[in-house]
Amino acid sequence: MSLIGDGLDAAVQKAFTRPTPKSAGAQMRYLVKQLGGTKPVAQMLRVSQRTVERYVKNQIKTPRPALAARLEREVKQRWQPQVRARAKQKAASTGGIIIDTRARLGYTAPIGSTDQDRVRHLTVALPPQYAARLFDAQDQGAGDARLQEIAAEALKDIYFQDGGRRAGSLDEVRFTDIEQEFDL
Repeated sequence: MSLIGDGLDAAVQKAFTRPTPKSAGAQMRYLVKQLGGTKPVAQMLRVSQRTVERYVKNQIKTPRPALAARLEREVKQRWQPQVRARAKQKAASTGGIIIDTRARLGYTAPIGSTDQDRVRHLTVALPPQYAARLFDAQDQGAGDARLQEIAAEALKDIYFQDGGRRAGSLDEVRFTDIEQEFDL
């Protein structure tokens, strides 16, 4: 997954009303129930069907680190889909999304301005239309580059141009070396 995509997922997961299953056995049982059997879970996690059955019966309790990471990721992607959908809908319609980022930001501007990119720490509340665009792009399987473009466009409009009140000649914002977090 991508850095921005992971940030969006983490923001949505903060809306969960119940904690995800913690033990490997509970996670496996949840996935078996969601996917309707041990065979699809085994294929998804790239393990044998017998291994899944052993986790379900608590005969194996501690997965290898790679399997534990895949297991946790798959459970979190499927956990509380209605809560996840409501959180995305709220962010896309009324709430917006907050981006807290430390990134290298630069921009293309007319000659004579200081367009040198530099590391900045910004906390910016993005309006609902940008949250909607980010979630829509993520749902359609957009890569990190596309999500970065949308986030850069949002920062250009909201932070640098203040909704059209300043820096009107600003052409493009470059958004790289990202360390970020999102919040709904």
